[in-house]
Amino acid sequence: MLLSRLKTLAVALTVAVSGLGVAHAADPVKAGFVYIGPVGDHGWTYAHDVGRKALEAQSGGKVATTFVENVPETADAERVLRDLAQKGNKVVFATSFGYMNQMVKVAKAFPNTIFMHATGYKTGANLGVYDVRTYEGAYMLGVVAGKMSKGNKLGVVASIPIPEVIRNINAFTLGARSVNPAITTRAIWVNAWFDPGKEREAALALISQGCDVLMQNTDSPAVVQTAQEKGVLAFGWDSDMSKFGGKAQLAASVLNWGVIYKKTLDEVQAGTWKTGDLWWGVKEGAVNIDNFGPAVPAAVKKLAEERRDALKAGKLHPFTGPIKDQSGKEVLASGKTYSDAELKKMNFYVQGVEGNIPK
Repeated sequence: MLLSRLKTLAVALTVAVSGLGVAHAADPVKAGFVYIGPVGDHGWTYAHDVGRKALEAQSGGKVATTFVENVPETADAERVLRDLAQKGNKVVFATSFGYMNQMVKVAKAFPNTIFMHATGYKTGANLGVYDVRTYEGAYMLGVVAGKMSKGNKLGVVASIPIPEVIRNINAFTLGARSVNPAITTRAIWVNAWFDPGKEREAALALISQGCDVLMQNTDSPAVVQTAQEKGVLAFGWDSDMSKFGGKAQLAASVLNWGVIYKKTLDEVQAGTWKTGDLWWGVKEGAVNIDNFGPAVPAAVKKLAEERRDALKAGKLHPFTGPIKDQSGKEVLASGKTYSDAELKKMNFYVQGVEGNIPK
């Protein structure tokens, strides 16, 4: 009798332990996100949050996410990163360039957590970087701008003078001049990613200088709102901003971070993730020109979509020579294309961009 009871108890314990194992195996992988702005900025942070939600929805319960918004690019970012790692997030995504040095430090302190840094360039054993080829979106918007501008003057509300933003201004100008060589571009720098007041002031200044089509490399819809108010044209940046800009929005460069987030979590769950530099664009479905406004003629929309399709097929690269800098000096010979390494260090304006890059 005693032996029978012991066997029964052993079986029960085996089932119980097995059940716990099944429950443990079914626990979702936790992923934390650090945002530079509010999720309601309708630009950069909003696009990242759309990607986060898509990741969670597509995982079928296998991924659980959390986020912290409005995190400044200061020592406070280090505190947030540490907190997310300590709370058991297997992957931590930080979505702004200025978090880079804090991420390097925290990644070393938490070797069993994977850290992914958007737009940065420093990597480590458990620290990778990722980005979207936003310059491809800027180029496509430029094609539309070049066709739509009546005064041949374009304006860009620019954030911070790093290669990413300089590259986007240049790509926008190259796209515009590919269809209208008379185009010139002016940039006003606001030294912030998200500051609706400064963005509006910069837009007004560009309009006062005769710019009739505006692009931005900032995060709020203030630029399209100002364009609508003043009767000029603009673009959605990172996401559709037509509900703010109305008829003023010609089109939007829409980012799809979800494809990168899914790839990363798939690799983490499969145990195949490796550090590296992930840079996806039109080809991978990470950026697209979309949400064309009613002011855009069918022929212009068709042209922009043809350029998009050429980018997707690898038949077009915005930075293919001949390219001249703003002084008229050839910096890239005909048929040559800048490498990714060269693009990531871009520190000059192409021909057609007026003004100087802030030091």
